[in-house]
Amino acid sequence: MANAAAVQESVQAPVSVSEADGIVQITLASPPANALSIAMMEALKGALDRARDDDAVRVIVLRSEGKVFCAGHDLKELTAHRADADRGRAFFEKTMLLCSGLMQTIVRHPKPVIAEVSGIATAAGCQLVASCDLAVASETARFATPGVNIGLFCSTPMVALSRNVSRKHAMEMLLTGEMVDAGRAHAFGLVNRVVPQDALNQTVMNFAQTIASKSPLTLKIGKEAFYAQAEMELSQAYDYTVRVMVENMLARDAEEGIGAFIEKRAPEWKGK
Repeated sequence: MANAAAVQESVQAPVSVSEADGIVQITLASPPANALSIAMMEALKGALDRARDDDAVRVIVLRSEGKVFCAGHDLKELTAHRADADRGRAFFEKTMLLCSGLMQTIVRHPKPVIAEVSGIATAAGCQLVASCDLAVASETARFATPGVNIGLFCSTPMVALSRNVSRKHAMEMLLTGEMVDAGRAHAFGLVNRVVPQDALNQTVMNFAQTIASKSPLTLKIGKEAFYAQAEMELSQAYDYTVRVMVENMLARDAEEGIGAFIEKRAPEWKGK
């Protein structure tokens, strides 16, 4: 029986996925650390890709099991490859590229992604939160980019962090490696709301349900435009968003939504 249990544990999926009413919940299910091992990142990427291709899905929620949302990369997995002939270089590159690709998958995903943060989010786990479109944290959640404490600056987490909070706050986290409580994370702009633990999931689901009620086409257009214009010079951003607005106005959902507003009725979205 012990062998059977070991086999079952070894094949247990690192994430679990559930869907209801257009909202997919992807749960990091490898406590206690929910570390971003190769298996975890591949499973997350796969779940996100399936949600992208499912027309019934409107919103995605990333959550976790246990007391840690995500502790970042699996340091034991990385360290094991120092015995490789190249001292781990190929495996380190594979890990960092896979992680960077995962974060970009979230940002470029056509559907909004909400982080439901219960517990600790550190290093690439903090990066995961920062990469999501929205984040709601429990009052006991804490955040850090502590790589500097172990001789490994959080350079890739820095990309997402510095695009969410001010430079001074980002550098404070990166240079000190200290934990930031949920209240300060909210003040920094890393999370949208901080709520009691027992209200966390319901708050996230309220967010998700509100967003899921909108036109899926409009959400896709808006999310893509938001991240694109953020990287542009001001006049270029306006030129780009003028084109986006014109194309959006020509969409059937915009015609339906404006018509429904004028006629004082609920719109019927077609996603076109």
